[in-house]
Amino acid sequence: MQYELKVLRGNEGLLAITLDAADAADAEAHARAQGYTVVAATAMRHWRAWQPWRQSGFPLAMFSQELVALLEAGLSLIEALEALAEKEAQAEVRKTLTQIIAALYEGRSFSYALEQLPGDFPALYVATVRASEKTGSLAEVLSRYIVYQTQMDGIRRKVITYSIYPVILLVVGGLVMLFLMAFVVPRFSHIYADMGGDLPFMSRMLMHWGQLLEAHGRLFAVGTAALCGGLLFAASRPAFRQQLARKLWQMPALGKRMQVYQMARFYRSLGMLLQGGMPILAALQLVGGLLQESMREQLALAATGIREGCSISQAMDKHGLVTPLALRLLRVGERTGQMGSMMERIAAFYEEETARWVERFVKLLEPLLMTAVGLVIGIVVVLMYFPIFELAGSIQ
Repeated sequence: MQYELKVLRGNEGLLAITLDAADAADAEAHARAQGYTVVAATAMRHWRAWQPWRQSGFPLAMFSQELVALLEAGLSLIEALEALAEKEAQAEVRKTLTQIIAALYEGRSFSYALEQLPGDFPALYVATVRASEKTGSLAEVLSRYIVYQTQMDGIRRKVITYSIYPVILLVVGGLVMLFLMAFVVPRFSHIYADMGGDLPFMSRMLMHWGQLLEAHGRLFAVGTAALCGGLLFAASRPAFRQQLARKLWQMPALGKRMQVYQMARFYRSLGMLLQGGMPILAALQLVGGLLQESMREQLALAATGIREGCSISQAMDKHGLVTPLALRLLRVGERTGQMGSMMERIAAFYEEETARWVERFVKLLEPLLMTAVGLVIGIVVVLMYFPIFELAGSIQ
C-alpha cells in the first residue's frame, strides 16, 4: 500500500515523499532509515475521488499535528505555515493557509487569523490558540488540543461501533420482512385463491396486505423513498435536531446519560482551556455552547456565583453541574491549584461511564432486537402456512 509522508531532512525544509509499505509504521521506519524526520504519514486511497459523499473541509487534526512537529523542530510560526502551504496538494487547504500567512504578515495575531475562518477553525480551537499567545506555548497548547480531539473522537467512534450491529440487524430484518410481504405472501395468496375455502382471519389479513403491496408496489417504493428522503432532509436541519434532542432529554434514563456525555465534553474542554492559561469566567462562557439549553442556564448561574466570589466547586455543586466524585476532585484541584488537570480527570471518569453504559445497553439491545425480528418473521411465516396445516389436518 502506498503512503504519503511529510518529512524533514537537514536544510531541505518540509518534503512530501511516497513510499510502498505494509502499514504506516513500516512506512515511517523506511523514511527514518533514509535519514528523514517523519512529520505525518497518510495512506493514499486513489478511490476516494469517486466518493461524492466523503467529508471535505480543512483537515484540522492533521494540520495541528504537522504544525506542532515543525514548531518543535525549531521553525518559526510563519516558516512552518509557509512550509505546509508550499507542499499542500489540495487547493482549498492551500488557500486557507495562504490567508492565514497573509494576516500574519499584516501584523495580526495567529488567533485573529484563525478567527476570520470560522468554517475551518472552531471557536474552541481559536480560544486555545489565543490563550497560548499569552504564555508563548503554542506547540504545547496545540498538542493538548490534539489529545482532546483524539479522546472526543474516540468516544464517538465507540458509540458508532456499538451501534453498527443493531442497525444492521434492523435493516436486514426489515429487508426480509419486505421480501416476504412483497414477493412470498402474494404468491401464497394466489395459491389459496385457487384452492378456495375460508382462511383464518389473521392469515386472510396477511394475504390482503401482500396483495396490496403487489398491486401498488411502485407507489409503495416511491412513498418509502420519499419518506427516507424527508427524514434525511429533516435530520440535516438544526431546528429538527434540536427538537429531537429536547425529546430525548425528556426520557428519564436516556436523558441522564446524555447529560453525562455532555458533562464529559464540558469538563474536557474547560480543563484544556484552563491549562492553556485562560481565565475561568472566559472559559465558562466559551464552552457553554457545548451544553444543552437547560444546562446553559445552570452554567450561567454558576458563572455568576464565581464572579461574585464563590468557589468553582461550590458554584458547580449548587447548580447541579457535578456528581459527588466530580465535586471531590474539584475541591482537590482548588487546594492544589491544578484545576485544569482535575477537570480532565473528571472528564475521563464521565467518558468511561458513558462508554460502559453504551456497551451494556447495546449488549442488552442486541438479543432483544434479534428476538423481536425473529418473532415477527416467525409470525408471518406461520400465518402463511397455517391454512396448509389446517388442510393437512382435515385430510388426515
